[in-house]
This record gives sequence, structure tokens and C-alpha cells, in this order.
Amino acid sequence: MIEEGKALFLQIAEQIEDSILDGSLAEEAQAPSTNELAAFYRINPATAAKGVAMLTEKGVLYKRRGIGMFVADGARDLLLGERRTAFADRYIDPLLAEARTIGLSPADLAALIQARATAAPEGTNT
Repeated sequence: MIEEGKALFLQIAEQIEDSILDGSLAEEAQAPSTNELAAFYRINPATAAKGVAMLTEKGVLYKRRGIGMFVADGARDLLLGERRTAFADRYIDPLLAEARTIGLSPADLAALIQARATAAPEGTNT
């Protein structure tokens, strides 16, 4: 579950974000504690705390004094917006640039995407 070459605290934050996005960690639900995260991933609690702090700064998590960390109201929408923007930056912008290079119109590109999406079985990369 831990990837080589990527900061552990970022991976912890992404795992929590993924849990929020897939609904397994609902808004206003208590998030795992830094000690729970540290034990689960077998990492230093300070590293886990850094990932949690990053999400707190983004407004995804908030602290209830003496109780723990909780998922903020609106966190899922915030994360969806960030992921959609990142998706567009990483995939759509280069796709559009290449489409322009090879002379595909937006309609041609949409038709190509639709054809591939309907031809590929769910869960495959082709």
C-alpha cells in the first residue's frame, strides 16, 4: 500500500482523501487518529500527523478538542473539485493539445472517447 519514491505523509493524506471520496469515510465522521495511522502503516506518528495536518490546512479535516479529527462538512465536494482540476491538468489539456496537433475537432475527439468508452469493459484501461 505504501509507494516507494513518494513522501509517506502525502500517501497518508491521499488514502484519507480516497476514503472520503469513495464514501467509506463520511462527512462529520471521525477520522483515524495519527496513532492508528502510524500503527497501521508502521510509520512514525509524526509522519502520520504531517499528513493529517495537511488535510486540516486544506479544510478537509477539523479537530474536536479532546475527541479527535473529523471530516469537515463539504470535504467531499472540495476534494472532487481538486481531483477534477488535477485530472484536467494532467490528462485533458495534453489530450486537447495532441488532438489539435493531429487535426481532431472537439466533436471528433468526443466521438472517439465515446467509442472507446463503450467498447472497453468496465475496470479496464483500454
